[in-house]
Amino acid sequence: MPSLYVHIPFCERKCVYCDFYSIENVSRIDQFISALLHEINMYAHPGGEVEFETIFFGGGTPSLLTPEQLQSVLEQLHRTFRIRHDAEVTVETNPGTVTKERLAEYRTLGVNRLSIGVQSFFEDELHFLSRIHDRAQAIQCVKWARKVGFDNISLDLIYALPGQSLERWEQNLQTGLSLGPNHLSAYGLIVEDGTPLARMVQARQVSPAPTEDEANMYEFTMECMEVHGYEHYEVSNYAKPGFRSKHNYNYWRHENYLGFGPSAHSFWHSDGSAKRWWNIANLSHYSERLSQNELPLVSHEVLAADQLATERLFLGLRSDGFDIGRFRRDFGVGIGTRQQAIIDQLVVDQLATLNNESLRLTHKGYLLCDEICERLMPQAP
Repeated sequence: MPSLYVHIPFCERKCVYCDFYSIENVSRIDQFISALLHEINMYAHPGGEVEFETIFFGGGTPSLLTPEQLQSVLEQLHRTFRIRHDAEVTVETNPGTVTKERLAEYRTLGVNRLSIGVQSFFEDELHFLSRIHDRAQAIQCVKWARKVGFDNISLDLIYALPGQSLERWEQNLQTGLSLGPNHLSAYGLIVEDGTPLARMVQARQVSPAPTEDEANMYEFTMECMEVHGYEHYEVSNYAKPGFRSKHNYNYWRHENYLGFGPSAHSFWHSDGSAKRWWNIANLSHYSERLSQNELPLVSHEVLAADQLATERLFLGLRSDGFDIGRFRRDFGVGIGTRQQAIIDQLVVDQLATLNNESLRLTHKGYLLCDEICERLMPQAP
């Protein structure tokens, strides 16, 4: 089933590593909400009377929204679309922006999943990352969430920080696990172009973690999470049975989704055609376009069959398996001779397993995920 995404483009302070669109002028939230409601209201989605199964508020910092602001958006979504009565509704949450009372009101409004951006439990690492919370606030946020009725909580952590040791990362991960999250996302720090972190690296103020150190941390993470009973269902994501992120899993399975807010992307395929489109990454231009009763689109693309096939392969290998049977049914072709030879070798090298036409990377294979995807791409030599 398809999903709905809402981008909330505000932060109290931008993190040095983040390249998602956001601004620090939180005084414009009311103006944004008005434009967002109009965008949703005028939206003629391409799927007819389909039913949506997830809503995800990402950012930026969605937890800056007051309960009243969040309620207005949720009500507009329900007026515009058919949404399952048991839909997964996630709000990304910064521990430095919420109180126990706000979390309780979110829960009353129907939010049933929190994705809490902890990133680290060490004060110096939080300072380096420009996070506005401290260790105590992160722990308190999780405890508050449990007390007010959230039984689906995800934590975000980042490893491979400049100068970070494996021992430090182990302590971060163990502290996170001690809080009993249902889901955990562990991301290796990426130096994205145009971010303050990229400028710091360019100026040689910091050095990225050595590749070997990052690989060791990733390998430890996979082993540790398995020991603690979490399914490794995507390169960076781990879940207790029954607690996978339905929203993100829809992305990885190439399902349809609609996005709202500045910079939000949408993807829709039906009747043999597929299209992707995205909004302006500028709040002023976004609001101005909507004030003229125009959708705030900046561009779109129609995806050819070979593009879809390549994406399906890449997304499948990054998650819990590339379904060869589904690929054949959807695209009318099987795996080519060259790809089959590569797959056979991956299995021999214990980089992947092949069961019932599902090709899945092993822990060892995940370490080489990007390289393996490149080798299997149809256009690769």
